[in-house]
Amino acid sequence: MKILALDTSSQAASCALLEDEHPIGTFYIDAKLTHSQTILPMVENVLTACQQKLQDVDLFVVSNGPGSFTGLRIGTAAVKGMAHALKKPCIGLSTLEGLAYNMIGHSGIVCAVMDARCNQVYTALFDLDNGMQRITEDLAIPLEELKKIIKNQEKSVVLVGDGAVLCYNSIVEEDRDDLILAPAHQRLQNAYSVGLAALRAHLQEAAPARELVPAYLRLPQAQRELLKKQQQ
Repeated sequence: MKILALDTSSQAASCALLEDEHPIGTFYIDAKLTHSQTILPMVENVLTACQQKLQDVDLFVVSNGPGSFTGLRIGTAAVKGMAHALKKPCIGLSTLEGLAYNMIGHSGIVCAVMDARCNQVYTALFDLDNGMQRITEDLAIPLEELKKIIKNQEKSVVLVGDGAVLCYNSIVEEDRDDLILAPAHQRLQNAYSVGLAALRAHLQEAAPARELVPAYLRLPQAQRELLKKQQQ
């Protein structure tokens, strides 16, 4: 099965072409360009370099949240467009689960954590010793609450995501010596991990393009501020 996976959920963007679990080609860029400028040229370049055609893709996958609201819309729209045009199935995968798959093959617990600003984080925990079994659902919570969750874990915890350093620096001062910060090359979102997660755990969720939508996890800031004013 050939899988084309995209991730535009954060500042960096990536795409990957997989033949089952084998990465045929990957493209990653973090050059502070907008995803609308980069993602489709990246797809074209990966396919050209691998001498593949878009029609050869059997399944399209995208990390559909949480993350940057604009980024999620761009990635989701790109996959919806390609999948709809070719009448191919697609999967929207949790950004946090995709991050967790960066650490596949390791042991202990992986905590995917993304900076949601204002001392809030998006997070989810997974048990690496039990086939990437979820410990929590995707959460949008204060950093202090995540610290409590991590402290209650009985295994070593490895942190991934753009909020990993923030979380690590906040907890390491409290002398937890089994808290691990993932190395830089495994820490951030990666489209290959998104495709691998879809292949291993979510093939049964493949659906037509019309059913693919972003999963924001919380309301946009403008809506939150409006609701706050209305409540006051």
